[in-house]
Amino acid sequence: MLMLSLSRGFNTSSRKLFPSLTSFSFSSSTSFSLMAFSPSRVSTFSTGSPITSQLKRIGTHNGSFHCDEALGCFMIRLSNKFFAAEIVRTRDPQVLETLDAVLDVGGVYDPSNDRYDHHQKGFAEVFGHGFNTKLSSAGLVYKHFGMEIIAKELRLDEGHQDVFRLFIAVYRNFMEAIDAIDNGINQYDTDQPPRYVNNTHLSSRVGKHNLDWTDPDQSAENENKAFERAMNLAGGEFLDNLRHLARSWLPARSIVVECLSARKDVDPSGEIMVLDRFCPWKLHLFELEQEMKIDPPVKYVLYQDDRSKHWRIQAVSVAPDRFESRKALPEAWRGLRDDDLSKGSGIPGGVFVHMSGFIGGNTTYEGALAMAKAALKL
Repeated sequence: MLMLSLSRGFNTSSRKLFPSLTSFSFSSSTSFSLMAFSPSRVSTFSTGSPITSQLKRIGTHNGSFHCDEALGCFMIRLSNKFFAAEIVRTRDPQVLETLDAVLDVGGVYDPSNDRYDHHQKGFAEVFGHGFNTKLSSAGLVYKHFGMEIIAKELRLDEGHQDVFRLFIAVYRNFMEAIDAIDNGINQYDTDQPPRYVNNTHLSSRVGKHNLDWTDPDQSAENENKAFERAMNLAGGEFLDNLRHLARSWLPARSIVVECLSARKDVDPSGEIMVLDRFCPWKLHLFELEQEMKIDPPVKYVLYQDDRSKHWRIQAVSVAPDRFESRKALPEAWRGLRDDDLSKGSGIPGGVFVHMSGFIGGNTTYEGALAMAKAALKL
């Protein structure tokens, strides 16, 4: 059995629980901002807490670890309820029964008793809100504590609409892949082998933190350190993703709402949208088209390139995760540049059209708009 807790660098007196346990401690006020939280400040030391300690204790299994329990342990200790908790790594059912929360081991999913395993027969819990991927232990923790974590990040009440929007966005953009990979769910419905190997995703990188079989030190203490590194990696990327969505993705929504509402002022078809300033627009567009019941859907989005100051015309894809366009730029324009494009399209100021037809450019807004209008008719 292994015990660990995480520390933000505060000094703690060395205390021995019993020889088979190792631990490291995480202490801070429960009133905090995730913006100030730095996973790299976590430090490790071999101490234990006395059995009379008031700290909550979270259990997960020892031995080889995966991304889901590493991330789940990281996230649950961002909650008020388990912020100062220790982690006990064991498969001993008698020990697990005494703990305040248990993740990824124990064969029980019971949020009322903070049990978050997903390996038991008959388990079929999903995130909901239109998502149908079976949850891992990380997904279970996120489902029950994610709103609280995000509310702290935004410094808003959990009931605020922006908290819920980020709750969904973080699951879509980060958490769902971890759930799917841990549960062995393929990204695509096909029996064909993948065309290439991808060992760069987070779950793969976390797995590489397990002790190598050639490592001469296979001790519990060394395994503890490896698990800590895995937690920091997974947790750091979780926070980075959350912060990016909060700082960049979420503020873009209001911009897309305004520009989408004004699309018929650009062209009566309603199929051309102009961004008055560039922002992450793609996912917002798909969601807002459904919410606002936009029909026909937008085919082209125009925006100014910040560097060249030229205007871009981008064909909207058929889905957020697909390369195919709803209506690609005309085949006759593809691969052409500058004067050749201007002559081929009959529109002055042509800059380029990509070989796939998903994007093109013009030196002026008027030229880009003319390209979009012409493309709708071709």
